Amino acid sequence: MKKRSVVIAGHRTSVSLEDPFWTELKAMAATRDMPLAALIEEIDARRETDNLSSALRIAVLEDLQHRLEENG
Repeated sequence: MKKRSVVIAGHRTSVSLEDPFWTELKAMAATRDMPLAALIEEIDARRETDNLSSALRIAVLEDLQHRLEENG
């Protein structure tokens, strides 16, 4: 588990995630040609849970599922 500080909408917050989730979030950001902080802010804006770490894990899972569906 790694805890990192990120800035979301001008506010600093800490997020704890396991290394594989950080790796996948970085890959998602790179694929979309955007900074990791911008991706996290985007996920934060549309999350349906109170917990940002959970929202990030769900976003990674959804992204992986989408890629699997595309590659059939």
